[in-house]
Amino acid sequence: MRKLALLLIVLLGVAQLATVSRCEEDVAEDMGEVEEEDSDDEEDSDDEDDDTEVKEENGVLVFTDSNYDIFMEGKDTVLVEFYAPWCGHCKQFAAEYEKIAQILKESDPPIPVAKVDATVASQLASRFDVSGYPTIKILKNGEPVDYDGERTEKAIVARVKEVAQPDWKPPPEATLVLTKDNFDDTVNNADIILVEFYAPWCGHCKRLAPEYEKAAKELSQRSPPILLAKVDATVESEVASRFGVTGYPTLKIFRKGKVFDYNGPREQHGIVDYMGEQAGPPSKQVQAAKQVQELIKDGDDAVIVGVFPSEQDAAYEIYIEACNSLREDFTFRHSFSSEVFKLLKASPGQIVIAQPEKFRSKHEPASHTLTVTDSTSVSEVQEFFKKHVIPLVGHRKPSNEAKRYTKRPLVVVYYGVDFSFDYRKATQFWRSKVLEVAKDYPEYTFAIADEEDFAEELKSLGLSDSGEEVNVGILADGGKKFAMEPEEFDSEVLSDFVLAFKKGKLKPIIKSQPVPKNNKGPVKVVVGKTFDEIVMDTQKDVLIEFYAPWCGHCKKLDPEYLALGKKYKGEKNLVIAKMDATANDVPNENYKVEGFPTIYFAPSNSKQSPVKLEGGDRTVEGLSKFLEEHATKLSQKRDEL
Repeated sequence: MRKLALLLIVLLGVAQLATVSRCEEDVAEDMGEVEEEDSDDEEDSDDEDDDTEVKEENGVLVFTDSNYDIFMEGKDTVLVEFYAPWCGHCKQFAAEYEKIAQILKESDPPIPVAKVDATVASQLASRFDVSGYPTIKILKNGEPVDYDGERTEKAIVARVKEVAQPDWKPPPEATLVLTKDNFDDTVNNADIILVEFYAPWCGHCKRLAPEYEKAAKELSQRSPPILLAKVDATVESEVASRFGVTGYPTLKIFRKGKVFDYNGPREQHGIVDYMGEQAGPPSKQVQAAKQVQELIKDGDDAVIVGVFPSEQDAAYEIYIEACNSLREDFTFRHSFSSEVFKLLKASPGQIVIAQPEKFRSKHEPASHTLTVTDSTSVSEVQEFFKKHVIPLVGHRKPSNEAKRYTKRPLVVVYYGVDFSFDYRKATQFWRSKVLEVAKDYPEYTFAIADEEDFAEELKSLGLSDSGEEVNVGILADGGKKFAMEPEEFDSEVLSDFVLAFKKGKLKPIIKSQPVPKNNKGPVKVVVGKTFDEIVMDTQKDVLIEFYAPWCGHCKKLDPEYLALGKKYKGEKNLVIAKMDATANDVPNENYKVEGFPTIYFAPSNSKQSPVKLEGGDRTVEGLSKFLEEHATKLSQKRDEL
């Protein structure tokens, strides 16, 4: 019995031992699974951290700033769409693009289709100069091929497959490449050619390039073709300097070697339209007197007509050449009709400038005539146009102020100007009072202007709340402005105001922040009231930055500009300055501010001809180099500072 009990105890012990052993194995297995799961999690975590992985959404690859270059290695053809999540056109195109991806995936060989969120992958978008959405590019061996066709499955697939062919090569550029070796021959022999001077590093040039090339292609197909060309100004510096190129891109029109400024748009269709107009004659032929009569009766600008016996007449050739460079500022006409000669009381070989009826007065002739002879120069004809194009008191408008009313001093009378039938009498009533004064001051330009058209200008003169029906301002040289004290308007009041201006008795109106009480920092603060005192000081060189408080580029420049000020603080005859151009007037027209930041260097000996910093390097080193190139008062060399 005792033996049996002993046996049972042994058996129970063995069973317990087996159970414990089994549990340990289970635990070990469980631990192993946990370790594997942890390992998997770590792998998953590693995958999440790998931002070079190219993910796929509905069959479309997703490119980022991090994964693009790695994926593109060794790829022949890839289709890429740059989009913005908020873009309506992109949303509409999404389903079509996914179909395209599926079709190209099944082609032989498969062609990858990808998309880029340009609002996130900003470096990639900037690299390909993406400025609108969606932008589609076909990448051939890493080089972008612009796609400008229809955004349909059929059109895009066909174009991609065409580019994917092994023997496909991009078509030759329609834009001619000019160097010092072929420049003169090309422009001298071309009836008309547009030339772009560019720098390879220039962002504006890169953005212009595809538009310029597309315009070149379209214009090359015209009959006769209109040529577009380009010059790398960093390589062909001699050619660029001949034409005064200081910034990029600079565009110039050449007609048989004679150069003219290009003032047109910088996108494909604008370039095409503008050059199409430029290629035509600068003067339109009129055959009937009635055409001229209508212009004089209802026109809004001076009517310029040259009358000649034929196109072969030497005077006609001089006239056309004079018109060419001014075609954007004036509307020119010519006639070979005796009927027109009679209407204008002109003889063949003469040019007549006639004012529209509404601008005629007893104080000035209705028209002016110039006789063109073999000895008359083109510049004489152009001066004739400029001298007589505006009447004694014309109508200044936003559409003509830059072409007609740039001469200073300019006396402007603001009121409700309206030449329509119902209001013409009231408009002419006030204009007649201005005429009585204008006749006595031929050295000044006078104009009437609608108060609503120039509300901001009136505000800058402090006259927007004057309560008067008629207000007057004088825009003088150097950007100075003078306002007439509000009072009931008549000829005598206007005459007194103009006379006071002539005698120097008026104080200019200058928008200005308060003058800083403490202005001893490395960068001096300039306000409207201290501009002349600081910037125009002929004893000192001045570097002046015009900025806007909200401008990101200005904020980025701040630490560099401050460091520049500290670097040159020991220079007594050099001032590093800045001015908030949104809160202060810049009382000098030679310091034009058209964007932020704008930086000028004002040499001590040439305050009216400041040097503008065009693009370039805005680091301390770059600004130092610019400053020292133009300094006249620097006591130390750069390497000594």
